[in-house]
Amino acid sequence: IIRNNRLDRRQEILALEIIVRNEKRMLQEAVDAFIDNGRRGRTVVEPNNRAQKFLSDIIEGGPGRFRLNFLGKRVEYSGRFAIVVFPKLKMHQCGLPKEMAIELFQPFVIHRLIRQNIVINIKAAKKLIQKGDDEVMQVLQEVIEGRPILLNRARTHHRLGIQAFEPKLVGGRAIQLHPLVCPAFNADFDGDQMAVHVPLALEAQTEARMLMLASNNILSPATREPIVTPSQDMVLGSYYLTALQPNFKKAKFGDTQKCLSSHRSCMS
Repeated sequence: IIRNNRLDRRQEILALEIIVRNEKRMLQEAVDAFIDNGRRGRTVVEPNNRAQKFLSDIIEGGPGRFRLNFLGKRVEYSGRFAIVVFPKLKMHQCGLPKEMAIELFQPFVIHRLIRQNIVINIKAAKKLIQKGDDEVMQVLQEVIEGRPILLNRARTHHRLGIQAFEPKLVGGRAIQLHPLVCPAFNADFDGDQMAVHVPLALEAQTEARMLMLASNNILSPATREPIVTPSQDMVLGSYYLTALQPNFKKAKFGDTQKCLSSHRSCMS
């Protein structure tokens, strides 16, 4: 602004051409430094010899305005944890750490605590939650019952990169996953992290349950071939289970329901 005003004054008093050209050059340098400091070789510094931040510094890079604020924003009712394998889960289930669940569903837990007359106000509810009382865990279990959550692994290359699951409260600080859902996320268990999102609207919950549940997404959208296929230890285990074992005592069941009940009791 100062150099622009100086150029205007020089032109008003009809200064010599060489002086006007010098003012124009200095104005151009000021504009260049404002847009991209140091591009012309000389960096404009503050009195303490620290390079001044200009327009390009504010815009570009990860901390820049576009990537930090415009292309991605912080999302409420979301969190992130590392993932670990847990084969005893069903495909459409995931183990959600209690520590994360109580934060994600805290407003719903507080509402239910007040409605059930366990506490009288929000402040008392938050104190009870901080204590980690068994009553709070029971209410949390009621809140998450039938409410799906969305799991997303960063760099979502296709629509199976974000899927819905039924949460099951678990201890620890890691999200538990069934091994067969990993190929869709291109995930493994060497420290990968996944984000959790809570659908709030009833329509969003219904859509997640009907369309995005992991057990409903077993075909690749690109090739229409199964993306959920057993491998490695699952194949080896199937081989051993079906191999001829003369000393193996086979159980007999009267009907299918008893067979399924026995299978579930072995899995739990």
